Amino acid sequence: MSATIKSARALAATNAISRSRTATGNNSVAIPSIPQAVTISLSHSAQSNASTAAPLSCLTLPEVLRSYLITTMSSSPALLGASTSLLRKMLESKNPLFDIEKNPVMRIILWETFYKQFCAGADKEQISKRCNELRAQGYSGVILENAREVLKDEAGHDEAEDIAYWKKGMLDTIDMAAPGDFLGLKWSGMGSAAMNRMAKEQDPSSDMAAAMHAVSKAAEAKNIGLLPSAEETWNLQGFHNWSLLMQREYNTKGKSTIYTTYQMYLKQAPETLSKHLEIAKAEGFTLGAKLVRGAYLASEPRHLIHDTIQDTHNAYDSATAALINRSYDSFLRPSTTGQTLFPNVNVVVASHNANTVEKAQALRRQQARAGQELTPLVYAQLQGMADEVSCKMLANAKAAKDDPNAVQEKVFKLTVWGTMQEALNYLLRRAAENKDAASRTGETRAAMQTELVRRCKATLGMA
Repeated sequence: MSATIKSARALAATNAISRSRTATGNNSVAIPSIPQAVTISLSHSAQSNASTAAPLSCLTLPEVLRSYLITTMSSSPALLGASTSLLRKMLESKNPLFDIEKNPVMRIILWETFYKQFCAGADKEQISKRCNELRAQGYSGVILENAREVLKDEAGHDEAEDIAYWKKGMLDTIDMAAPGDFLGLKWSGMGSAAMNRMAKEQDPSSDMAAAMHAVSKAAEAKNIGLLPSAEETWNLQGFHNWSLLMQREYNTKGKSTIYTTYQMYLKQAPETLSKHLEIAKAEGFTLGAKLVRGAYLASEPRHLIHDTIQDTHNAYDSATAALINRSYDSFLRPSTTGQTLFPNVNVVVASHNANTVEKAQALRRQQARAGQELTPLVYAQLQGMADEVSCKMLANAKAAKDDPNAVQEKVFKLTVWGTMQEALNYLLRRAAENKDAASRTGETRAAMQTELVRRCKATLGMA
């Protein structure tokens, strides 16, 4: 614990230096009116030049140090378990010594480490500042998600209050987002009544539907996409039904306001995605598809999930390829024999896997060379994770910025906002749901270590 405190204090000192520099105006950033896109060159020479750059150089020293500290803990199962257990006890403790709202030392340690690693801020000013910083690094925008949630095991909640609470959080998030951004959400965030309805495959209640439409209309008016996170399989079909219900109304003219999430570690995912593609084509709306590997590995029945991680990788990459090519194939097969017509699709490749991202980019370069129309697509990673993947895309873009034949790509970071208590509880819930991903951060730790060594050598004139 003492080592962690020392690291956090060093990090806080470095941040103070960074803040003093920002105050001079050197790092002043304006919000662009249109999200910028990163460019992927069609030429091998530009790609080669980009690969020689130091992708993580776009990160500040505090960001690199913090990532190295946290991924060192998360990549060790023992340290990850101990740190999350300690954090949970602190958040639940009634002892003022461990109360993050009353103990200033504990608060600054958690703020400068876990909070800043994954979260944008607690108020509009902090959130705007962080979003500007991400755009300045080269990201096309952000995916903002509110840390406040109505939990299914919380007793004494009134259904109407739960819905109003969820609606306000979503509208507040839309208000803070910029045009072209996305908003992360959960339909089940409306409380236990919403979860029960999804589990029974019932439509949302009139109050729930009214809240969903209010949020969707506000997002549509501001050109913001809504990315509902998937649920566990016991209420997954209801989740898809609700997402498609909203897509029918708001996904028109080739553009998606509402997406639905496909968990490619599920054996049923290709069939589900194919069915939704056919529905979208038959009913004339644009399918918004967000692809993830999956977040509930520890709690789902094992027989529903692919037998190996490589099978999951293959499923994810195959689905991505089919959507990019806008074509059914041996993996993504239509249920109707002879069906070949594909609907309009918008795609979010939400992946921390470098191979997946590189394969998707290669396919799009091939399409561009052949003069084919590109599928509207963005890439997304979590703030504080997989920066070696995100920043490599940004570095390649910078190297190819003057190439007239480059493919314009968009990269987004998902960041959470809320109070310290809300955000840390949110992070603990996500870590519990997705222990496997939290523990697979060794590559990020190694990348941060390499970047620290590179900067030390550069400082000493040894680069």
